[in-house]
Amino acid sequence: MNDYDTPPQTAGQPEPTPQVEQTASYPAYAFAPAPVTPVRGRVSRWVWPVVTVLALLVGLVGGIAGGAAWQQWHDESSSTVGTLSEVETVTQAPLPADNGSIAAVAQKLLPSTVQVLADYDGAEQGATGSGFVLDRQGHVVTNNHVVADADTTKGKVIVVNSQGERFPATIVGRSPAYDLAVLQVDGLEDVAPAALGTSTDLQVGEGVVAIGSPLGLSSTVTSGIVSALNRPVSTSGEAENETSFINAIQTDAAINPGNSGGPLVDLRGSVIGVNSAIATVAGSASGEGGNIGVGFAIPIEQVRVTADQILKDGEARYPVIGASVKSDGSGDGAHIDAVQVGSPAASAGLEKGDIVNALDGKPVTDNASLIVAIRSHLPGDEVTLTVVRDGKERSVKVELDSKVG
Repeated sequence: MNDYDTPPQTAGQPEPTPQVEQTASYPAYAFAPAPVTPVRGRVSRWVWPVVTVLALLVGLVGGIAGGAAWQQWHDESSSTVGTLSEVETVTQAPLPADNGSIAAVAQKLLPSTVQVLADYDGAEQGATGSGFVLDRQGHVVTNNHVVADADTTKGKVIVVNSQGERFPATIVGRSPAYDLAVLQVDGLEDVAPAALGTSTDLQVGEGVVAIGSPLGLSSTVTSGIVSALNRPVSTSGEAENETSFINAIQTDAAINPGNSGGPLVDLRGSVIGVNSAIATVAGSASGEGGNIGVGFAIPIEQVRVTADQILKDGEARYPVIGASVKSDGSGDGAHIDAVQVGSPAASAGLEKGDIVNALDGKPVTDNASLIVAIRSHLPGDEVTLTVVRDGKERSVKVELDSKVG
């Protein structure tokens, strides 16, 4: 790879001319896949009065209806029911949540989940997202796309805890390649960190819970199942070179703009992923849609690696082979379009026109699946590529180089 990254195109858009870099594409299916959208929520100040007024109107209608019903009941029953002070009242303690229930997961994770407010265009507009407390030093994990614009424009980042308290945050580091960022928040040192689990044992159909601030509604809990595993997903941020490639956990738990960076949790109450993107219906009027039951999360194993790199060095690195690839839509693999001189790809003898159809024995159908497979490794790892040239298949070993991002 080199320093020229090409952002992905949505379904139906022409593929960009590849640079000497692994360029993005959506997986090749029998049908055009839905566009994938980072789930950052954008909030303008004028939106909130509308929400408030709506809430007041709903409350008023409910009050009127309730008042009428109460008056009818009171007229019919006033002769037999005394005043409230004359009626014995019984207060019941809430039932304890069963272990493994959604309620138990929510009780465990809500205190560790935060809302992230990022100002990147003055006082009138910003991004809202979610995050969770990583350790006792006040570090918070969120998505890169939530805070990227605030970072580049020197905007403010505010973290709001589950009690509604606001704390200023600083960005320790970001990884556009994996759509992850780590924040430092003074004041969260006493908050219990979220328990980190593993995604390697996940099964399709297993229950999961998503926690975050969709549409700015903090401490929202939704549930669903693991719909698929190892789903190659690419998303593009608004800034150049902000393309992310994720070997994603797919879920039908409701994920909406504002959920970005929040935890995806198993029913043991352990974080197994970071919610990052949703599929949207192609051709929708808005570039950023809502939940249609297809959401994607970054596996926690990748989160651990990237967060550790950021905390240690202030930056993250991802593996590269030093070649640009493209797809022809046939699903036969990733087509090598250019090879950088002196790169691992060049050392392995890869040439323009070669087709990579497997990595370590796992099928590669297009350029996105190859990039995702490569980025599931660490710099310095050796991988085996299955390459087709002039109709003949061979295997080559490639030691992965690294790049900051």
